[in-house]
Amino acid sequence: MSSLRTPCSTTRLAPSPTGALHLGNARTFLVNHLLAVQRGWRMLLRIEDLDGPRTKPGAAEQALEDLAWLGLTWDSEVVYQSARTGAYEAALRRLIDAGEAYPCTCSRRDIELAGGAPHADDHTRVYPGTCRDQWESPRQAQRATGRPVAWRVRVPEEPILVEDAFMGARAIHLPAVCGDFVIYRNEGLAGYQLAVVVDDAAAGVDAIVRGDDLLDSAARQMLLYRLLGLSPLPRYWHLPLVIGEDGRRLAKRHGDTRISRYRQSGTPPERMLGLLGCWCGLLDEPREADMAELVRRFDLARMPTRPVVFGRTDHLFLTG
Repeated sequence: MSSLRTPCSTTRLAPSPTGALHLGNARTFLVNHLLAVQRGWRMLLRIEDLDGPRTKPGAAEQALEDLAWLGLTWDSEVVYQSARTGAYEAALRRLIDAGEAYPCTCSRRDIELAGGAPHADDHTRVYPGTCRDQWESPRQAQRATGRPVAWRVRVPEEPILVEDAFMGARAIHLPAVCGDFVIYRNEGLAGYQLAVVVDDAAAGVDAIVRGDDLLDSAARQMLLYRLLGLSPLPRYWHLPLVIGEDGRRLAKRHGDTRISRYRQSGTPPERMLGLLGCWCGLLDEPREADMAELVRRFDLARMPTRPVVFGRTDHLFLTG
């Protein structure tokens, strides 16, 4: 695997307080930490707390405790997206002024009725462009429909090439993946894609490690970088997810896999690190290991290229 352009890169951990961190999150964050230590990257931590209705009280504090318990560290004060709304509003205005963003009053039901094709991974509908060039202003859109206004960005017809340092190059055709996507929600808050780009660019983040369920997001974010004229453009490492025995991504349906649950049941961090290290190809079998050993053993080339399956034996190892 190729290395970064410079040993002085910046990466970040970015948990969302919409729920507790689970073992799948822990594995991705651990790989991010190991890469950062091995390559001398600066590590930041950002709480992505813009999804107000889904934010759980105390979840941000719990995430910080869980990460520290595992032995993950960061190099500056924690940034909260909820404190950066002004930066997102400024970016939105730039896109509107450039003619790259337009108002939209479509509901999810509207998109379904319009026959937008479902995205294979998450069953969300591809936006068919109903409101593109429909309204001269957000006021006109709201008056005509009686609905609140969101903002979408125009996506290009040509594919966007994502050069992924783990998965290789992938050409992503946004019109087929998502269509024009929301960058500002109709409740007046920045969408995930816009907020992430604005924050990463402001912090100088140029190395992003995350699950491969966000590979399509890389193309959307690269588009926003280009439209906003921001730099540095990050390099990406998208890792296979941890899934349950049913083949679906790890979630509540697979039982309680929260880091905090195992902490409270008495699992030592070395035991969880050992399981995660095994999942990363660093150990032949699950056993207790400390962070120093995982740093010594870490080799991205040993990472599995297929999803990791969490099963009953893993649970028994953590609680045994």
